Amino acid sequence: MTIAPVMSLTCPLDGAALSRTESGWRCPQGHSFDVSRQGHVNLLPVQNKRSRDPGDSRAMIAARRRFLEAGHYQGVAEAVSRCVLSHGSAHQSLAVLDAGCGEGYYLRALADVASTRRLSLLGLDISKWAVQAAAGRDRRMQWVVGSNAALPVPDQSLDVVLCMFGFPTPAEFARVLKPGGLLLEVEAGPDHLIELREIIYPTLKPPREARQAPAPGFAFEDGVETVRYERSLECAEEIADLLMMTPHLYRASAEGRAKAEALTRLDITVDVQLRSSRRL
Repeated sequence: MTIAPVMSLTCPLDGAALSRTESGWRCPQGHSFDVSRQGHVNLLPVQNKRSRDPGDSRAMIAARRRFLEAGHYQGVAEAVSRCVLSHGSAHQSLAVLDAGCGEGYYLRALADVASTRRLSLLGLDISKWAVQAAAGRDRRMQWVVGSNAALPVPDQSLDVVLCMFGFPTPAEFARVLKPGGLLLEVEAGPDHLIELREIIYPTLKPPREARQAPAPGFAFEDGVETVRYERSLECAEEIADLLMMTPHLYRASAEGRAKAEALTRLDITVDVQLRSSRRL
């Protein structure tokens, strides 16, 4: 097994190739980007931010780290890793981007089970707190603060793109994937966390209709894989972390959040769908 960081990055200001320097990254036009103490690089220009501190907050990242380290989404991570490692031939090296990597849980899980597969890994998130936490945990990967809307990655340079509960940008994913490359999108299924949702919302929205056609430039692979199992949250702290790490924290009413905060135990359903598409 060989795990290495993806080293092909592009300048977010002019799109030129970046070269690694002693202290950071630099493009031919002289734009430079320092590598942080944790080991990540910020490639999100100020003019491309929609807020002063975009993405998940520091508190959300800390809650997600605790929740994931408790093993509640281990089954999801195992399914994602199996799907990625089954792509291509067993001896083919894979360049993998997690577009919306959060604190790096799924890339670390992938690296830990890669066995003899050679992987080059890149985790990107718009939240500086997420990337900072990821880089502080594992330096086998390249970690970047950036946006899915303008990935700082060369054209047709990646074998796999993961989009985990995130914000898909199909045109950008098509640009950076090699022909035949894999786009793996992981989304909540209709019953995902339904027990929590029934508590915090007065009524539940009907499930979204399944997508019938692939994005331009892609073809669906073999159907949708569903990962479904039950877990028990045994204390108020775990329930609070679950609520904090999801968009439900902001969507729920004050009354709904209060109901969740009063719980000391909660059985939850993990219901997740994995959709694979091939770059044409």
